Amino acid sequence: MDEAPIRVFLADDQELVRAGFRMVLDAQDDMTVVGEAGDGAAALAAVPATRPDVVLMDIRMPRMDGVEATRRLSAVGDRPKVLVLTTFDLDEYAFSALKAGAAGFLLKDAGPAELLAAIRAVHDGDAVVAPSTTRRMLDQFAEHLPGGADEPDAADAAARLEPLTDREREVLLAVARGLSNSEIAAELFLAEATVKTHIGRILHKLGLRDRVHMVITAYETGLVS
Repeated sequence: MDEAPIRVFLADDQELVRAGFRMVLDAQDDMTVVGEAGDGAAALAAVPATRPDVVLMDIRMPRMDGVEATRRLSAVGDRPKVLVLTTFDLDEYAFSALKAGAAGFLLKDAGPAELLAAIRAVHDGDAVVAPSTTRRMLDQFAEHLPGGADEPDAADAAARLEPLTDREREVLLAVARGLSNSEIAAELFLAEATVKTHIGRILHKLGLRDRVHMVITAYETGLVS
């Protein structure tokens, strides 16, 4: 029996952009567009009825932006995964969207293959769409981290990371550097399944939502500067 297609909702204030996304997604055997909206408020209103698996969420929209819409979606149970759309060089709000609960983000000029891969990855539970891009974005907007550009409090940082073993800290650092699971496995001479186990334990011990928040935590604690 074939698996049900991935249900995708489009939230973008540009109708032409939505039409382009819909054309690409509806051409796929494993995806279907179940709805669309031109602003965050309309998206929130439509999501319960359309029951999407993944929401493609533009950052800058009228009435309610993508950050607030993502925050509200993340506050409800059985929420869809949110994939934020950003222009990177302008959207300093992308970091806020990740903290609000987005599973990842995608550059708006990404090609069709990258868009499709990102949707499938997020749907499968991989919170990182492009680890190296996540790292570059956090580098770009490091001044927006809590406390600004100042060094994090050493005692607080140590307390937050104290539950981790030395190996788990190594894995957290590698994730923050933008390495994929296979690259971490090669660098630390581990099986890829072992890397996944370490990541699961880090998420549990630190109370983090997903892999993107591992990167954010590494920056906030000064593990990566």
